[in-house]
Amino acid sequence: MNCELGSLYLCVRDMDRAVRFYEDFFERRVTERDEIYSIFVIGGFRLGLFAFERVGEEHSFGSNCLPSVSVDSVETLRRKVKGLRLCFPLTRIKENWVAEFVDSEGNHVEVTAPIREGGGEE
Repeated sequence: MNCELGSLYLCVRDMDRAVRFYEDFFERRVTERDEIYSIFVIGGFRLGLFAFERVGEEHSFGSNCLPSVSVDSVETLRRKVKGLRLCFPLTRIKENWVAEFVDSEGNHVEVTAPIREGGGEE
């Protein structure tokens, strides 16, 4: 079977707030803006924001499906999560630094950065 995973969406209660949050986090404007479904295209991957309540859907929030965003360095990782509510603190796991934060809508998102040769950054 040939298959490709090209997108994922997060449920949001307030589209304006969620778009502002992710525009700030990704340091780029939303690619497609809509009151029900907005999209960020990052490296060919589509991250959608879905205003589920506007179409009468019910959803449960949790931490069982985590989008994972990779950044270039632990310094960038620290800068991106500074001031955000962390639900998993910055931790070294194998060859990566990993942290997890809660976004403006209650979703958990992981951020990772590679450990540089020497690995002494902390």
